[in-house]
Amino acid sequence: MKFVGIVGSSAEQSYNRLLLEYIRKQFKSKFELEILEIDKVPMFNQDDNWTDSFQLRLLNNKITRADGVIIATPEHNHTITAALKSVLEWLSYQVHPFESKPVMIVGASYYDQGTSRAQTHLREILDAPGVNAYTLPGNEFLLEKAKEAFDDEGNIISQDTVNFLETCLDNFIKYVEVVSSLKKPKPIAPEDLDANHPIKTTVTEVDPDDPKWVEKVAKITGAVSGDTYVKLDHGILTVDQINMFLKSMPFELTYADDNNQFLYYNNAHQEPETMLAKRIPAQSGSRLSTVHNSLPPARMKNVEWVVGTLRNGNQEFVRTIVPGSPENVVNTHHYQAMYYPDGSYAGINELVFNFKPWLDWYLKETGQHLVGGKMGMMPDVNTGASETPSAEMTPDANTGASEH
Repeated sequence: MKFVGIVGSSAEQSYNRLLLEYIRKQFKSKFELEILEIDKVPMFNQDDNWTDSFQLRLLNNKITRADGVIIATPEHNHTITAALKSVLEWLSYQVHPFESKPVMIVGASYYDQGTSRAQTHLREILDAPGVNAYTLPGNEFLLEKAKEAFDDEGNIISQDTVNFLETCLDNFIKYVEVVSSLKKPKPIAPEDLDANHPIKTTVTEVDPDDPKWVEKVAKITGAVSGDTYVKLDHGILTVDQINMFLKSMPFELTYADDNNQFLYYNNAHQEPETMLAKRIPAQSGSRLSTVHNSLPPARMKNVEWVVGTLRNGNQEFVRTIVPGSPENVVNTHHYQAMYYPDGSYAGINELVFNFKPWLDWYLKETGQHLVGGKMGMMPDVNTGASETPSAEMTPDANTGASEH
């Protein structure tokens, strides 16, 4: 279960940020909590474009995909901060990520009333038209005298307080489960699998279906290769090292961007026929409609469903087991949504592998055995903000960026 926590203050030193950080580390076995800041959000002005703010785009995307939201609010003059109010104005004007979203309110203050008035006001705001959040009733966690409540390591000192906080969070988890069971996924718009909507990184000078797409685009862009170093998030590798690293993966990997252009596969097999998801070099750069041009219309609908589901944020991943595989093969496809730094959809990372050797190894190492049941072919869609399988996805779904 994935929650986002919103720090309701733009101050550098905030006990509400400290409270969220404590919740994240203390209850990490119960849920994943990503803490979001509001310090760079401009004051609300309906004449301005909300998409000009990176932080607003990030908040909108993260809240939309989260299973639930925890807002930690301070209290200023008996109400919430101007910064938090401005954020809620932005996110209820032209976009509405809080709509039908489970929200829990917590708060820490210097004094003995523990943000009670601010929380009451915040509940009213979250219930307003345009916001329409599902705020957890009761379970008011009001951390008073915050200066004295934490030790030097950021832990809440009082065990009674910790126990009550855990009770409130457990109730919120149950509340989220109930709300999520009633939630319907957003309708999926028709997907353009012909890559007709270029993005910032699209090279428009070369036709996507050109079999020499890689060579021509490399020349146009001056793409680096060989022993040229590339700085990554957590390391520096040469292009050759990146290629070796990707080819050594015990998976077949493919990448399709948010324009539905098939950009890459890790080509670990010299013969396409030995691959679970058969690829050839000439397909790199192709439109997804070209990659899948041998599929019947019903199966193309499955491709559109997977892409649209991930683009919508209805799910963060989709898994399928391809039927008709040999007895010693469990042909497993995992389609994972990728996101830009602002949290918007960036395409699909597909991972394809034979699950059976992994399963056999696990059973041998643990001495366990499979008991009863039979392997189904329906997609596994336990995926973040929605855990409801789609009735539109058929059991023989060879989808995403690989099968044809």
